[in-house]
Amino acid sequence: MPVLALPFPNFDPILFSIGPFAVRWYALAYVAGILLGWWLARRIVANQAYWNGGAPITPLDVDDVIVWCALGIVLGGRLGYVLFYQPAHYAAHPMEIFVLWRGGMSFHGGFLGTVLALILFAWRRKIPLLSMLDLAAIVTPIGLFLGRLANFVNGELWGRATDVPWAVIFPHAGPEPRHPSQLYEAGLEGIVLFLILIFAVRRGALKRPGLIGGLFVGGYGLTRVLGEFFREPDAHIGFLAGGLTMGMLLSIPMIVVGLAAIVYAARRAPAA
Repeated sequence: MPVLALPFPNFDPILFSIGPFAVRWYALAYVAGILLGWWLARRIVANQAYWNGGAPITPLDVDDVIVWCALGIVLGGRLGYVLFYQPAHYAAHPMEIFVLWRGGMSFHGGFLGTVLALILFAWRRKIPLLSMLDLAAIVTPIGLFLGRLANFVNGELWGRATDVPWAVIFPHAGPEPRHPSQLYEAGLEGIVLFLILIFAVRRGALKRPGLIGGLFVGGYGLTRVLGEFFREPDAHIGFLAGGLTMGMLLSIPMIVVGLAAIVYAARRAPAA
C-alpha cells in the first residue's frame, strides 16, 4: 500500500430524509444536470450569432423538450443497465427493475433513450433533427460531470488498483488503493468535452447541423474508452475478449458514428 494513499471521505449518499422519503446526491445530480442543461440550451437558442439566420428551435421548444429528455434519460438509462449489464439478474427478479433508488443506470442506454425522445419531438414540431441533436449534445456534458461526481460520493464504479500517490481506498472495494476513476471521467466526459463543444459553438459549428452532435458522440466514445483503462470492470462481467470492458465495447461504435457525422456535416454547405 503506498504511503500517500487517501482514505475515502465518509460521504453520506443521502442529502436529507423526511420519514421514508430520502433525497440522494445521485438523484440530485440528475435533476441539477437537467435544469442546468435547460438553462444553457435557452441561452444558446436565444443567441442568433451562433446560427445562420436564426435558430430553428425556440425557447418554448426547449421548455417542452426537456420533459421528453428527462423521460428518455431515466427510462433509457435503466433499461440499458438491465439489458447491457445484468440481464440474467433482472430476468430472475423483474420487479427490481423498478427499484431505481438502489442505483443502476447506463449512460449508453440513457443516450439511446434521449436520442429517441429527441427524434420524436423534432418530428412532431417539424424541427430540423440534426439541429435538435446538436443542441442536446452541447448541454449533455453538464449532466455527465455531475453524475460522475455523484458516483464518487456513492463510492461506486471505482478504479483499478494502483500505487499512484492520489489513490483512494474505497470502503466497498477492499483494502487496495485504487484510481478515483469517477473523477477522471468527470474531468474527461464533463469538463474537457464541454469545453471542446463550447469552443466549436463559438467557431460557428451550429451553422453546420450534425457537427456538434458528431463531436459529442465521437468525443464521448473516445473519453469513455480512455477512462475505462483506469476503471475496474463490473465484477459480474469482468474483462471481455482482447482485454476490452463492456464500457469500451459500447463506446467504440460511438467513435465511428461520431467521425462519420463530423465528415458528413463538414462536407455540407452551412444551413440557411
